[in-house]
Amino acid sequence: MQIGPYILPNPIALAPMAGVSDLPFRKICRELGAGYTVAEMVSANPRLRNSRKTLWRSNFESEPAPIAVQIVGSDPGLLASAARYNVGLGAQIIDINMGCPVKKVCNKLAGSALLSDPALVKRILEAVVAAVDVPVTLKIRTGPDPANRNGVDIAKLAEQCGISALTVHGRTRKDRFRGDAEYQTIRNICRHLSIPVFANGDITTPGQACRVLDYTGADGLMIGRGAQGNPWIFRQITHYLQAGKALSPPTLKETHTVMREHLQQLYRFYGETAGVRIARKHIGWYLQTCSRSKPRIYDLMRVPTAKAQHELLEQYFLNRPKLVA
Repeated sequence: MQIGPYILPNPIALAPMAGVSDLPFRKICRELGAGYTVAEMVSANPRLRNSRKTLWRSNFESEPAPIAVQIVGSDPGLLASAARYNVGLGAQIIDINMGCPVKKVCNKLAGSALLSDPALVKRILEAVVAAVDVPVTLKIRTGPDPANRNGVDIAKLAEQCGISALTVHGRTRKDRFRGDAEYQTIRNICRHLSIPVFANGDITTPGQACRVLDYTGADGLMIGRGAQGNPWIFRQITHYLQAGKALSPPTLKETHTVMREHLQQLYRFYGETAGVRIARKHIGWYLQTCSRSKPRIYDLMRVPTAKAQHELLEQYFLNRPKLVA
């Protein structure tokens, strides 16, 4: 799969997720087989560029190419300026968010709220594509609501405006994350486009990944919530697609090693106080399949220091709790 001049090692990508797909997690996912990752969305509002959250999200230190940054907003001029600004920071691909269903984003007529205004979508895409010399990609949903799935029209518009690749989440804005993802609209989009398309939504197993690719005809898959606590999903899907059989799940030792490294990266990246706090949700995701030692999991998610968190993690795996699928 190719986006602009960049040939991806495989078409299984990590989706941009606010509060999740930060630099430490992107690195872990790349090491475990993700062919492509997109950073957390950053606002097009220039007044937020020096906020602590934006500075964290704009850190691409030692990240392998291509570095992709997602921008969010509703003003074509501000989005064009944000694209230029992020390219100046090192972004090699600019992704435009028209898929986020969160109220605080949609209430500003950004994210998936834009799907209700194709004319504005066109102005935004034209402005951003003209503003930078790097590939511009787009993430959308299938439409504003189930009665108005205009994903095919938006996708055609995107290709006409010079978008280099498209990601489609198989729900409408109104659906948020309720119910099951719908792939028929993605299939229709793939039939009408010549640019690469990533299918996204409810892809949590290699078997499901294979079924979604076969049904939609998409060029690749973008994995979001399915990677939370399971960064091995990228190599598992790639192996299944290549070999036609499932790869063995990670051993307890590997789970321990990856968790330990992930937590250390979080401490270094955010500092101890924020790193410990952010690590808690990842610990919960990694260990959500454990059948016992729940008190230890809760302790891991409550302790206030990196030292205590690390020591409890070592004790947890030393006791080798039984893991179930």
